[in-house]
Amino acid sequence: MITAPALTPTSRVLTWCLHLLLFALLALAAVRAVAVGSPRAAAVVATALTCALVYAAGPLLPRVRASRRAAAWWLLTVGVVWLALLVLTADGVWVAFPLYFLQLHLLPRRQGLFAVIATALAAITAFAVHQGAFVPAAAIGPALGAAVAVAVVWGYQALYRESERRRNLIKKLTSAQTDLAEAQHEAGVLAERERLAHEIHDTLAQGLSSIQLLLAAAERTLPDDAGNAARYVEQARQAAADNLAEARRFVVALSPPGLDDTTLADALKRLCATTSVRHRITARFHLSGTPVPLPTTHEVALLRIGQAALANTVRHADASTAEVALSYLGGYVTLVVVDDGTGFDPEHSGFGLTAMRSRAEALGGTFTVGSAVGHGTTLSVQLPVEPKERS
Repeated sequence: MITAPALTPTSRVLTWCLHLLLFALLALAAVRAVAVGSPRAAAVVATALTCALVYAAGPLLPRVRASRRAAAWWLLTVGVVWLALLVLTADGVWVAFPLYFLQLHLLPRRQGLFAVIATALAAITAFAVHQGAFVPAAAIGPALGAAVAVAVVWGYQALYRESERRRNLIKKLTSAQTDLAEAQHEAGVLAERERLAHEIHDTLAQGLSSIQLLLAAAERTLPDDAGNAARYVEQARQAAADNLAEARRFVVALSPPGLDDTTLADALKRLCATTSVRHRITARFHLSGTPVPLPTTHEVALLRIGQAALANTVRHADASTAEVALSYLGGYVTLVVVDDGTGFDPEHSGFGLTAMRSRAEALGGTFTVGSAVGHGTTLSVQLPVEPKERS
């Protein structure tokens, strides 16, 4: 039997049920003919077997599976053999029911309906001939079966079309949302670049130009006018101090919010508390040693690595606890994140761990990961402690 291009699990089960029903009805007709001692028993058995073989051959023939025209000819052959069975025994009437579904499935809508009506009329007529008289009640079975088949198949086709329409609509909406998100991200990046360009042009670039002009004026006045030269140098020094303040303002504006008006230890402690509240994991923070001032780059790197490590634990490790330890010892600051999750093979690490390693190594530090499947994960980053930059 020809199947639709995209069968769902439910429709595939129904298709096999239809196959089994047709074979069962053919077997029933053959068995009854033998059981009642019909003089046509041998012919009934041979015809039922032929019908079953022709029906079973359809799905095995590539041309029937690929061509609707070939499938229609195969269906006609099945119908002719069924008519021969119908002539031999009244029990062939019941085979009409699975044939209805076959015709509605393989033929275009209008031709399928005509084929079902013709099949029902043939079944009713043959039954009346075998009974020797037409009884209206005998027509109810084939007619009702035809009506049920038409309602079921057309209803399923309508639902399938609606499902496809909704699936395509969802696909288009998803694609549109992705495109919109990318466009918004790109627009945000461009807007931020433009803002920074304006800020740098209006502050740092102008200030550096002023310093250059002041130092050039001082150079011209030396050594004849030492007083004015000193004044120019003082003004240049003040301009440099102002520009340094502006540069620091940029650094603060671009640093992560977790470090605004707080220490690295407090930021990591707050990160653990937030993670424990928002996710099904207990994250605890431990501090050892005496904290020392760190460069902003070091604090940003350690906080980002801590955030990424906990995020990976929440997403992938299926862990119940995580320990985050920050220690200051022997001229180094060390961040260790340990979880009791499922672990993984470090040889097949992803982009996240590569990014963490790059952050640590860019600051002259080291980054290590210890893990095995089923034994949790230990992540450690160590950075050299440097005095915090001052002016």
